[in-house]
Amino acid sequence: MASVVTFRVSPCFGRNSEFKPSFRVRAEKSGGSDLSVLSSGGVSVNERGSLMGEKERKRSLLDGGNGRLKSRVEKKLVKEMVSEELEVLWDDGYGTNSVKDYLDAAKDMTNSDGGPPRWFCPVECGRPIKDSPVLLFLPGLDGVGMGLILHHKALGKVFEVQCLHIPAHDRTPFEGLVKLVEETVRLKHASRPNSPIYLVGDSFGGCLALAVAARNPNIDLVLILVNPATSFGRSQLQPLFPILEAIPDGLHVTIPYLLSLVMGEPLKMATVGINNKLPPTQKIEQLSGNLTALLPRLSGLADIIPKETLIWKLKLLKSASAYANSRLHAVKAEVLVLASDKDNMLPSREEAHRLKNLLPKCTIRCFENNGHTLMLEDSMNLLTLIKGTCKYRRSRRHDFTSDFLPPSMSEYRYAFDEVAGLIRFASCSAMFSTMEDGKIVEGLAGVPDEGPVLLVGYHMLMGFELSCLVEAFLREKKIMVRGIAHPELFWGKFSTSSDEFSLPDWMKVMGALPVTPTYLFKALSTKSHVLLYPGGAREALHYKGEQYKLFWPNQPEFVRMAARFGATIVPFGTVGEDDIAELVLDYHDLMKIPVVNDRIKEAIESGIRIRDETNGEVGNQALFIPAMLPKLPGRFYYLFGKPITLQGREDLVENREEANEVYLQVKSEVEQCIDYLLKKREEDPYRSIIDRTIYRALYSPLDQVPAFKP
Repeated sequence: MASVVTFRVSPCFGRNSEFKPSFRVRAEKSGGSDLSVLSSGGVSVNERGSLMGEKERKRSLLDGGNGRLKSRVEKKLVKEMVSEELEVLWDDGYGTNSVKDYLDAAKDMTNSDGGPPRWFCPVECGRPIKDSPVLLFLPGLDGVGMGLILHHKALGKVFEVQCLHIPAHDRTPFEGLVKLVEETVRLKHASRPNSPIYLVGDSFGGCLALAVAARNPNIDLVLILVNPATSFGRSQLQPLFPILEAIPDGLHVTIPYLLSLVMGEPLKMATVGINNKLPPTQKIEQLSGNLTALLPRLSGLADIIPKETLIWKLKLLKSASAYANSRLHAVKAEVLVLASDKDNMLPSREEAHRLKNLLPKCTIRCFENNGHTLMLEDSMNLLTLIKGTCKYRRSRRHDFTSDFLPPSMSEYRYAFDEVAGLIRFASCSAMFSTMEDGKIVEGLAGVPDEGPVLLVGYHMLMGFELSCLVEAFLREKKIMVRGIAHPELFWGKFSTSSDEFSLPDWMKVMGALPVTPTYLFKALSTKSHVLLYPGGAREALHYKGEQYKLFWPNQPEFVRMAARFGATIVPFGTVGEDDIAELVLDYHDLMKIPVVNDRIKEAIESGIRIRDETNGEVGNQALFIPAMLPKLPGRFYYLFGKPITLQGREDLVENREEANEVYLQVKSEVEQCIDYLLKKREEDPYRSIIDRTIYRALYSPLDQVPAFKP
């Protein structure tokens, strides 16, 4: 049985040291001889020193399309969902800590520091949700282990976080550190053999993570390498390192300031937590205040990394780089490399591409405006990066339903203010819904709050309507709409076409699901709100003159699936694509251009097909990017029709004729919604962006601009 005792210790955990400012800690001893110290001021210390393949995914799961589902789906148990323990728009704490907090914590931990390398758990990580995987953080050159301080609260919700602390005066060789981490990894694996173990390696820690992965190819590891130091031999600063040894001790105090300029982007560090919506004058005031508070603390780096320690760490870095590079061929783990373009210490972007070519399961994401200390700068929440690249999982395979983490409030703000902010501003969407009595009202009151709910509607050109629809449900109802999306976003070339954290990644963060019968089954079985476009890519990439025309298959499979779970179908229509852009070159036009048509043919041949050839016109889902000319923006309008309840209609699962009648009813309702909106938008006095902008400036925010009266 675990015993708990509370006492006070020095924040540096030193031995035989003078009295230091103290803080409260909690010590826990569970079963064995391990003793953990939990501090209310920041850390706990452990005293002990110790996908399915892409082709298989593409071919095995794609046995149906949007609305073209298997007629028979065997019922399977769905794993317990993370979202049952984590509410939508939860507080991930990102932006509450900054590099100032890192420097303060590092100073406390290194004063009179001693002892061997050891693990600790930051108390602010809190208690993770059930069955959370283990995450081990391996620090960079500093060795403090607080490099994820900006991300502790978010990571602590869904991981069992432990950080490695290497005291400043410790001289454990690289092989010794590898064995220390390896021992911990093997112990964790032995206790939970079916759960992955995450190794987050920052710079030097990246070499450590790769070395451990190479020595343990049979353990399920997920490596997240942040500007890994495997490129140390090609560092821009190599000629300067010998000079450090010759610098007099009296001048070493200047080294921290030079290192801070080389290793990080001070402006990016100082902008952490500053709201982008603030007026420019207030943003400048906050930035100035943060910089003023940051600069005096940089002198503390001389204590964190003394001269002898810095020289030792550089030698350690050299041996670590050589060790890891010599064993890259043995790394079988899943790898995510995060690289900064403005890394003045290492050629990180070039190294990311090198590792991608050498490692079999490697994904990279690059950051244009960040420096070497990426995790301490204003970039993106590490948990968001893990979610967007589909790296979060609690078992051997990632499951888009049971492993889905609902978006946090910071993700919601960033996604819909920064990523989709322009389209939201330009379209100023107007939402309407239909009550049970048939009355049309403003807002989403007519859409049921309790799932399972299947939203079935028209897919506008290029899917322009998606971001505004998802945002409205989150803002008004705090409901996460799980959109059924084309598998190219998950496993095709489109998912790997960019090294940046781009729109496909954000779609995964916001709940997108691959269009397979399995995932529609799982989503409905967990009572989710699911967004389905039976017309799929054929509708979203329609040709000239086909706007607002439905291209649906003839099979009523989604009706039968909804009936199986007693779901409510809500048909809806959207209009406004012709108020945003004009289609100039469609598929037929592009195929007449010599070079372009070869590219399109190549994309079609190598892409993922989700329709049968027997489906005729609706089966033509060639993926291409049409040429469009923007217009002076009008407005997007959404109308959700009267809900069609299938509770108690299990007979539709077997009775195809009646299922087809419901299917035709849904299709007709969608067409009626579109016709209604096309007519009523002519009555909207704020259809023009000019009129809306004037109204917003005088009266209300973006989501409160009125439209026509329903």
